[in-house]
Amino acid sequence: MNRLFVAYKPSGIGSNIFLSKLKRKYGTKKAGFTGTLDPFAKGVLIIGMGSHTKLFRFLDKTPKAYRATLWLGAQSDSLDTEMISNVEELKEFSHAKIEEVVKSLEGSLEYEPPIFSAKRIDGQRAYDLARAGKEVVLNKINSTIYESKLIHYRHPFVTFEATVSEGTYIRSLGRIIAQRLGVGNGSLSALERLNEGKFVFDDEKALNIKESLNVPLNIYTGDTDNLKYGRVLALEDLEIKDEGYYWLDNGDNISVINIHEDQVKYELGRIYTC
Repeated sequence: MNRLFVAYKPSGIGSNIFLSKLKRKYGTKKAGFTGTLDPFAKGVLIIGMGSHTKLFRFLDKTPKAYRATLWLGAQSDSLDTEMISNVEELKEFSHAKIEEVVKSLEGSLEYEPPIFSAKRIDGQRAYDLARAGKEVVLNKINSTIYESKLIHYRHPFVTFEATVSEGTYIRSLGRIIAQRLGVGNGSLSALERLNEGKFVFDDEKALNIKESLNVPLNIYTGDTDNLKYGRVLALEDLEIKDEGYYWLDNGDNISVINIHEDQVKYELGRIYTC
């Protein structure tokens, strides 16, 4: 089965376990996803089955949008409700103050990722070291926060949405909000991914591959049998000759090519659209 679609992972289940359920549902053994979601989180996962798993790097998956609820005063090493160790009672803030701080996230942001993350330290995942009680020191990272907005504030819970660059840690954004409010601790009580780029959940309907790629269409004017049989393509037979990645429309299938130093190479051979 070749299929590309958007699924919705519920909270309380790991992304790999969720994928296993989808494999059984659709009766396939080969499948993958982009953008792992923690068991705590729910929301959008782009799923590829069969040969369509090869398309992930050519999909327009950014920016990503999330909705999160921050529990002010809740202390947790994981920055979510998994490891709550203490809850501090806090005085209520004004709605305007909360809104101001949430909005202040926008722009380029340098911050520390959560120690309970998939980042590697000397070949080991940070969350494995953290769970083993070992000290975890991570380098700061940079993210772009394109938009952040307050959705609802009912003390001590702050619900906000953030549209961000790939690799942004929303749990860290919650911690930053708490710090900028002068609060010692804050952990997420809910996290949902709303979209990855233009991809949103729509009842697992199959995506149109030709409308989903983030590389431009090029036109091949040579012998169509060359495409059909994966033969070498000549640069002069392409309408666009500039360097870069392109996709070619072969009717019921596509190819992805790379033009580099006046040479044309296949990045992906024939990928059938259904």
